Amino acid sequence: MSENSKTKERSKLRLTALCGVFAALVFIGTQIRIPTAIGYINLGDGVILIASYFIGPAAFFPGAIGSALSDLIAGYPMYIAPTFLIKGLMGLAAALIMTASHGKKAPGIVIRLAAFLGAELIMVGGYFVFEALYYDIAAAAGSVVFNLIQAGAAVVIAIPLTYAINIRKKR
Repeated sequence: MSENSKTKERSKLRLTALCGVFAALVFIGTQIRIPTAIGYINLGDGVILIASYFIGPAAFFPGAIGSALSDLIAGYPMYIAPTFLIKGLMGLAAALIMTASHGKKAPGIVIRLAAFLGAELIMVGGYFVFEALYYDIAAAAGSVVFNLIQAGAAVVIAIPLTYAINIRKKR
């Protein structure tokens, strides 16, 4: 096996391990929750955003898997499939925005903010559409405020942590 293929293999292994770790962290963050009328507010979105910064488009998988498992454990089986798609797309979209704008260079605050807000708009819009179809528009509209609160908390958590973790990595 050539040195180049060994490096690629290690890189794939590292990414797979990071996806597993981030999926577990998303699951744990989602378990830290505040109940609402038709669901709950949680901290898992913040972890998804952080994962999108550190592992790129592969953040689809920890976002999707960790969040969907949380819905299963929490007793919301009707949310598993939409959550898998919505949370996975959040991680993917945030990563693609950051990658497209900066490539391998670390994106600045404006790009991170745009990427994270874009991802959270996917969450708010995605759950609005799902809940409008599953329940009705009034119920879906009622959850928008809670989803916006969760989105705001996620961005407030993710922005400083992506900087703090990078600072520690440089030492």
